[in-house]
Amino acid sequence: MGNTPAVAMNRLFPQPDVEVIAKLELMNPGGSMKDRSARHIVESGLRNGSIQRGTHLVESSSGNFGIALAIAARIHGLRFTCVLDPKAVPANVAILRHLGAEVEMVDQPDETGGYLHTRILRVQEIVANSPGAIWINQYANDRNWQAHYHGTGDELSRQLDGPPTYLFGAVSTTGSLLGCSRRLREDFPEMRVVAVDAVGSVIFGGPPGQRDVPGIGASRVPELFSPDEIDEVVHVNDFEAAVGCRELLATEGIFAGGSTGAVVAAVQRTLPRLPRPCRVVAVFPDRGDRYLDLIYDDDWFDAARRRCSN
Repeated sequence: MGNTPAVAMNRLFPQPDVEVIAKLELMNPGGSMKDRSARHIVESGLRNGSIQRGTHLVESSSGNFGIALAIAARIHGLRFTCVLDPKAVPANVAILRHLGAEVEMVDQPDETGGYLHTRILRVQEIVANSPGAIWINQYANDRNWQAHYHGTGDELSRQLDGPPTYLFGAVSTTGSLLGCSRRLREDFPEMRVVAVDAVGSVIFGGPPGQRDVPGIGASRVPELFSPDEIDEVVHVNDFEAAVGCRELLATEGIFAGGSTGAVVAAVQRTLPRLPRPCRVVAVFPDRGDRYLDLIYDDDWFDAARRRCSN
């Protein structure tokens, strides 16, 4: 886990005086950068005693963090319940069950039209009725951002041969972007940080709306969120994220997931107005095999095009 490559995206971004370097977090064994958070949270808890051998872990997840926690729980012999909603892709549900996780599915939308609040309520019910259960709570857990400070961000600081101008990263809990930026700014204090959020996410104060690509955006503001540390936000809709995925695959041969496609789309939109020369570091958080029925399905793609153009 970790030690993922950082590679130049010269085919996708061939513009002169521009260098886009992608940190391929999608190459972690669980398929996403969430592997780092789950490992750090669980192993830190085991070291300090806040998690013990009989602890029952409970978490709400759209998929990737749930899978990462299921891997950590499996390795350390812990019970784990993952609370999901109908937008979870079937492949994620199957992977969770094969890893030994208990899957709870909520089906009632919350007041924002999403399911996050409903999932959290179910998590709280499970914890209240299960002795020895704890809620991991990735939205408020400082070990979330610390995993990327000591992991992703520290690796990037060693992999880069010069200062980056911009850091682009997708947000949901905001832990990965904040962890990376805090570490990188120790070495490169002039670097600017761009958050890539989903259209319909409320993290930055926008109105809630339909979001079908899991893993990016949120229908609540995370406790970890620190807006003063973010210089700019770019909102990307489902169709733009899907186009980003497909263009990345066509040019670089990288089979990536929806959050990665959103980062690609955000960089493409922003590059024309960035100063030259510039070096962009983009974190690619997830791989694409779990999006075959969404982003890489032509019927879904056409429907997303129609919906997002209205």
